[in-house]
Amino acid sequence: MLIVFGGTGDLAHRKIYPAIYNLYVSGRLPEHFATVAIGRRDKTQETFREEAANAIRSFSRENQGNEEDLKQIVSRFYYHRTDFTDFGGYEKLKEYLIQLDDIYQTNGNRIFYLAVAPEHFGVIVRHLAQSGLTGLNRGYKRVVIEKPFGKNLQSATELNNIITNVFQEEQIYRIDHFLGKEMLQNIMVIRFANALFEPLWNNKYIDHIQITSSETLGVENRGGYYETAGAMRDMMQNHMLQLLMLTAMEAPVSLNTHDVRDEKVRVLKSISTMEPEMVKSHVIRGQYGEGMINGRRVPAYRAEDRVSSDSMTETFMAMKVKIENFRWAGVPFYLRTGKRMPVKTTRIVVQFLPLPEILYYKEFQNLEPNRLIIEIQPREGVIIRFNGKKPDTRSEIIPVELDFCQNCAVGEVSPDAYEKLLLDVMEGDSTLFTRWDEVEYSWKLMDNISRAWSLDQPDCPIYASGSWGPAEADELMKRDGRSWFNE
Repeated sequence: MLIVFGGTGDLAHRKIYPAIYNLYVSGRLPEHFATVAIGRRDKTQETFREEAANAIRSFSRENQGNEEDLKQIVSRFYYHRTDFTDFGGYEKLKEYLIQLDDIYQTNGNRIFYLAVAPEHFGVIVRHLAQSGLTGLNRGYKRVVIEKPFGKNLQSATELNNIITNVFQEEQIYRIDHFLGKEMLQNIMVIRFANALFEPLWNNKYIDHIQITSSETLGVENRGGYYETAGAMRDMMQNHMLQLLMLTAMEAPVSLNTHDVRDEKVRVLKSISTMEPEMVKSHVIRGQYGEGMINGRRVPAYRAEDRVSSDSMTETFMAMKVKIENFRWAGVPFYLRTGKRMPVKTTRIVVQFLPLPEILYYKEFQNLEPNRLIIEIQPREGVIIRFNGKKPDTRSEIIPVELDFCQNCAVGEVSPDAYEKLLLDVMEGDSTLFTRWDEVEYSWKLMDNISRAWSLDQPDCPIYASGSWGPAEADELMKRDGRSWFNE
């Protein structure tokens, strides 16, 4: 049984309920299943179910108008009104869930999804424990929490201590929806299931790796949140470092959850410590000004709702990372993420070393390097770029591509990340969820950068909306004789 705290909120309507419906339509939802939404508002079951049905119609990838399927799944949706800060409501909730256990034969299996602000986690998990709802005498008990997992190492540790006082680590599912994306899961397959790539995945053949996640959107209606987060806490500490870990990790001993997570953490442990002087030369930040996006003039960040007129919050961040192990010694990783950029894309660009300047490299100037491009969103696929002869009577070499697109065919829509992640929680597979030590080491890295910024108060240059960020980010690459891949 899935119990959603914050069950009337935006996350539940846009992601959780459509994901449940899609799992049902695809035949992946367990036969014995029900959902209980917890909220403070006064709603009838009929009103709640109609709101959930409308959300599914609006946001489901399977919204083909099959009203019978929709009717069947929302009949398993229940609304329970309670104030989750009031302990008395948990006793009533316990009785209610026991009744539904009997109806749906869920055997006491419970997934508590905390789709609420992190400041409410403590009171909810304490009340769950005190009311006996987390006892393991019958069925499994699991808890799902959304990022952000704190705003620095200290707050993340405090949050983790609250949750682990009630739940064991193997019961905790820290959800990062990036990890549920199809092509993100495909990175390990591309690397470890192909003799074509893995032998080359090291410093003997790779010049550098770029990881980019860019958005055309601004902060929209999230100005209040973004002022306290910025690009570092919103994207770099979690999504971008997850991409880095999957790209740089060693092959795990097995596909067992612990083995995969162990290798990911080893990457974070191997990153060079960001001392203040290194932060100055290796980390760039910026903030979007006004500009043009898709032919439309958009406002500067400081003109957005609930944003300070003299804000120094970064909406762009780029950094150069060195991983100190035998595989990657000497290979820089360049990470960048930003808002109000020319295109929405998340991709990994692996650029291979050039050949010696003989033969074609001697005769032809400016031959492009070979690249492997893994596209994660919105286009999902893999591109191999290499040099080939242009069909002509003259001898001319041009870049050509082998292009696999996973979601380009008409009607082909990859499962939403929440479908995969919710199913994994039900099945007890935590591979695609963040373990505490991943959170811990990622915050250690970011806290070093934050401390350096607080000591030095670095500039936060303004970049035009619709551009690829501040000029300083280009200089970060140019100093190494490289450039960003902006195609």
